[in-house]
Amino acid sequence: METSNESSRTDFILLGFSDQPQLESIISVFVFIFYIVTLVGNTTIILVSYLDTQLHTPMYFFLSNLSFLDLCYTTSIIPQMLVNLWGPKKSITYGGCVLQFFFALDLGATECLLLAVMAYDRYAAVCQPLHYTVIMHPELCQKMVLTSWLGGLGSALIVCSLTLKLPRCGNRKVDNFFCEMPALIKMACVYSRVIEIVVFALGVVFLLAPLSLILISYGVITQAVMRIKSAGRWRKVLNTCGSHLTVVTLFYGTIIYMYMKPQNTTSQEQGKFFTLFYTIVTPSLNPLIYTLRNKDVKSAVKRILVIDKCSAKA
Repeated sequence: METSNESSRTDFILLGFSDQPQLESIISVFVFIFYIVTLVGNTTIILVSYLDTQLHTPMYFFLSNLSFLDLCYTTSIIPQMLVNLWGPKKSITYGGCVLQFFFALDLGATECLLLAVMAYDRYAAVCQPLHYTVIMHPELCQKMVLTSWLGGLGSALIVCSLTLKLPRCGNRKVDNFFCEMPALIKMACVYSRVIEIVVFALGVVFLLAPLSLILISYGVITQAVMRIKSAGRWRKVLNTCGSHLTVVTLFYGTIIYMYMKPQNTTSQEQGKFFTLFYTIVTPSLNPLIYTLRNKDVKSAVKRILVIDKCSAKA
């Protein structure tokens, strides 16, 4: 039996969609477009939130972190994916696979916690408006974001160390378009009950628990919104909260399906398309959802553009 150390001397082969070659060119164009949208959209949110002083609030501090996270997440996956789709080789080095696996887990888990933090921020803004600035003071916001990043890092270290120790018996084929945990576990030539229990436990902590907190927060927010008599404020609350809830639904819906089900019950082809959605589509939709439904961001972009024009004329 080949050990994981022996396996590390060879490259891995990312099968991706090679069993459907007629789809590869279409998928590559689709992925490239969504990646450009992700880069432009998330970079715009980060810059606008930094440059416009009116957006120096907890909500946009968290949104900037989410945008930065999405930039890192997609960049850890898509460039290698495009190289494999456009080129004859489908390989990735062992070291590259480990890094891709680690960063995808780390950033994915961090996003789960960060979305829960953002839901608490919306709860405080809607349900405790008079005390909002006291509750969500800058130091607390920084601690909440740091906890999210450290939590993601811790979970990634645990899962990576367990998964990479599984013997693969010479199997080098990763049946996915990047080195993701379900595909790497299926490469193993032994069944590991321990890793399944650990993954399920971490899934409860990083998926079900944050989602439960988000749903509770929005349950309370819904009750508060029903009592709002001002039509203008009612619409503003629905816009900001609706944006976040849309992102939550898109992200958690697909990722829970992939990670909380027993790995042997998920169709591999079906799993690839679900993975494609939460790794590529959702990060590109986040900036569109937040900007198209948010007057504050659109107004900030206009102010910055006006300032730039005035500076150019001067």
